[in-house]
Amino acid sequence: MNKILIISIFILIATFFNACTTKKTRVYKPKKQTTLTKHKPQNKTTKHKNFNYKSQAIYKQYKKWKGTKYKYGGTSLNGVDCSSFIQQVYFDAFGLKVPRTTEEQAKMGYKINKKQLKAGDMILFKSWISGRHVGIMVENSKFIHASTKRGVTISSIHNLYYKSNYWQSRRVLP
Repeated sequence: MNKILIISIFILIATFFNACTTKKTRVYKPKKQTTLTKHKPQNKTTKHKNFNYKSQAIYKQYKKWKGTKYKYGGTSLNGVDCSSFIQQVYFDAFGLKVPRTTEEQAKMGYKINKKQLKAGDMILFKSWISGRHVGIMVENSKFIHASTKRGVTISSIHNLYYKSNYWQSRRVLP
């Protein structure tokens, strides 16, 4: 009996920590397809050199999703996991179709150096505990993602956790 309890607890913990490594395939079918040119800002002068139409489009999506709780396998404002959040943000902000899983998203575009990160780039993390995780750069060192603890939020790549679990960066937008 004791062994069964320990095994059950281990399976429960392992499932919880596998966060965004879901293999489920869900097709995201948005109501309306957008284009890259739709989100160009009217006023091109900004205080931050990296704050451009991509940043504005991503912040617009962040405002829509901010505070949405993390839900493993979730795909809506009622709960979302990191890979579904990324999939929906890229499509709604830029009209870009992105695969559903973090594993497939990590194959998109082309690999870039961490120092080359800019708004719209995909940033991926990997740890032995939580598996894979993905976010989108907004500006400078900030990225948006669906955190298992805080839901949809903005974090810094200089945060110790993200710094130590950084895996790769990918450029998927022109």
